[in-house]
Amino acid sequence: MKILPFFRLPCAIGLLFGMALSTIAHAEPLQFALVAKWINHPFFIQAGKGCAEAAQAEGDTCLLLGPPDSSHFRQQNEVMEQALKMGLDGLALSVTNSAWLAEHALKEAGQTLLITFDSDLGPHERHLRKGYVGLDNLAFGKELGMLAQHFRPQGGKLCILSGSPEDTNHQERIEGIRQQLRGQFEKGVASPLRGENDWSELARCPLYRAANQKDALIKLTTLLASSNQVDVIISTGSWLIHQAELYRQQLGPLLARQEEKAVRPTIIIATPEPGAAQRALLDDGLVQAYLSMESQEIGRQSYRMMKRLAQGKPVPEKVLVDTHIYLSNPLQGTRGDR
Repeated sequence: MKILPFFRLPCAIGLLFGMALSTIAHAEPLQFALVAKWINHPFFIQAGKGCAEAAQAEGDTCLLLGPPDSSHFRQQNEVMEQALKMGLDGLALSVTNSAWLAEHALKEAGQTLLITFDSDLGPHERHLRKGYVGLDNLAFGKELGMLAQHFRPQGGKLCILSGSPEDTNHQERIEGIRQQLRGQFEKGVASPLRGENDWSELARCPLYRAANQKDALIKLTTLLASSNQVDVIISTGSWLIHQAELYRQQLGPLLARQEEKAVRPTIIIATPEPGAAQRALLDDGLVQAYLSMESQEIGRQSYRMMKRLAQGKPVPEKVLVDTHIYLSNPLQGTRGDR
């Protein structure tokens, strides 16, 4: 495995993923950066790797910058302020709190070429960026809803586990889930389900602030230990399974007890590309489905968009990547992707 060097900022920790292999005589190397919500999240690690490798192939560099331990818009704002002082040739931002960032760090963006990736700016702030790379998060949410319908065609009681209420990508995913289960697809139909198409949400849900695996597991185990009324759990991010063994240790015995009582819920998780340990959770029936995104491709496409902008070339308003479905062997007889 290739070991990549590290790079540090005074107010933010970043990973220097790409170093030029050789000097390109006809052009100065360019330097770009992804500003993550949280650099130690598996998705952002993979996106940073994709950006770095694509940049390295063309003699450029791509940094991964962001808060080190968890996602918070004030910490990300500090990182953005530092990044804007670095004289980079382009920045790609995964947005935490659109309105806050627009009123603070992004006011200082000036002529810096800015795009978004993974999580876009909100409609009122979208004019501040040149383009977006990632998922159609509303459609991604609808796919999560389709998986719920696949496992529970008769409907049921739903609980959504999510990040911050200010995260635009997670809010769009929640809206997509609700549209799909409700059977109404007008933009903005995002109120909780209250029996439409025989789907309803528990009063205490969504469970927000799943900022890391510890918080996410506490929220979910507390819910499952106190209620036998949930049929489907959808996590709009991968916090639960960052360390697969920790998920197995904490949830495995609880799910086994619920299996004996025939009240075990279906668990569906949005995730970057699952590794072997995460797929083993599917094999053992501890998760019923993953809906994954192409994390490294998001990083590669982010670099390409920034590079074209730096060269004065046109770019599309959005570049979207594919998703893949992984299903549990015990429930489906086969595990595949799409």
